[in-house]
Amino acid sequence: MTDDSQRHRVRACFAVLLIVLAALLTPVSVVAVWAHDEIGDADRYVDTMQPLAANRAVQGTVTDRVTDAVMRHIDVDALLDTVAPADRQELREAIGPPDEPISQGLRNVVHSAVGSLVAGPAFRTVWSRLNRTTHASVVHALAGSKGKKVTVDLAPVVESAKERLDDSGVAAATKIPEVHARFTVLEPGAVGPARTGFRLVRIAGVWLPLVTLLLAAGGVLLATRRRRALVAAALALAGGALLLDLGLMAFRALYPDRLPDVVPRPAALAVFDALVVLLRTGIRMVVVAGAVVALGGWLGGPGSWPTRVRAGWTGGIGAVRAAAGLRPGPRWVRVSRATTWLNWLVLAGALAVYLRWDSPAPLVAAVIALCALTVMAVVELLGGDGTERRPRPCEDVGERQSSWV
Repeated sequence: MTDDSQRHRVRACFAVLLIVLAALLTPVSVVAVWAHDEIGDADRYVDTMQPLAANRAVQGTVTDRVTDAVMRHIDVDALLDTVAPADRQELREAIGPPDEPISQGLRNVVHSAVGSLVAGPAFRTVWSRLNRTTHASVVHALAGSKGKKVTVDLAPVVESAKERLDDSGVAAATKIPEVHARFTVLEPGAVGPARTGFRLVRIAGVWLPLVTLLLAAGGVLLATRRRRALVAAALALAGGALLLDLGLMAFRALYPDRLPDVVPRPAALAVFDALVVLLRTGIRMVVVAGAVVALGGWLGGPGSWPTRVRAGWTGGIGAVRAAAGLRPGPRWVRVSRATTWLNWLVLAGALAVYLRWDSPAPLVAAVIALCALTVMAVVELLGGDGTERRPRPCEDVGERQSSWV
């Protein structure tokens, strides 16, 4: 075996290793960026959780929790003693049928009032404030030095429900004491490990994606067949993101079975789906970016199908140029020499815009792709002569190497 062959094999092994590492780090990078944005940005977190205010499962859970908390703090006999004799008949009529236990009737009234409040537009403001307060408490606990329990207090909902009861004719609702309906978000024993994870996320969310891209770029540059290595790296990154999506699907299927019996499954799934919306958006963006880069690398290769596609593209642009009466000149020659690099620059710019877009919808991706194709057509119109450009000699030699990289 010659020294050149040995050197090529070593380079190919290291190129494969770097690309595989980049693929393995891709799902971790996507999760790190998502966690960094969700935890570090209160506005983003509140916006993520805001749609849950209209979710029926979440509304039902909040209604039940607030009703239970209110009823635990109500002594029915003591409450009746505080009501004037003239108002007791009104209270009994509001509570329900005389043959029904008064505690159950009172619970039905409270539940109805809370449910009406939670289903109304006023709850959205309360829900937003609760989530902002919860986010601040969690961040403070994770960034601090003491492991305190983090809870969510539904007292604002209780106070609004008391006002709703009073407005509906149950004047005795004003006698209900201040009620704090709390449920735990973060236990003291979990604060320590979560704090460590929080600090790692703060670092990894910024640097890990860059490290992943550098590993992929290093694998491509180290390979002897760089075009195929580029296609392989792009597909590997997209495949890593797809594996993360499959993992999320599997976790969502198993997650409800691990919940305590006191946690309603529909509400828990609704919260999970809301939390991973941005994560799924990140996965989709990585998959689209990888597919576009892989397609660009494949179309630039010497294969028969890429050659036909390029011939059709340049031939169509050439026909438009001829119909417009454009003739090659010095400027055309200069642009023609840089057409390949200009096209890759346009593709890189389009991907940068797409990746920097905040939660791009499929229509946004289509518009960006259309704009990129338009610019590339203009570049070809100004710089091409209507003939197929063959790969450079070094590319032809590289394509004939025995190794895939």
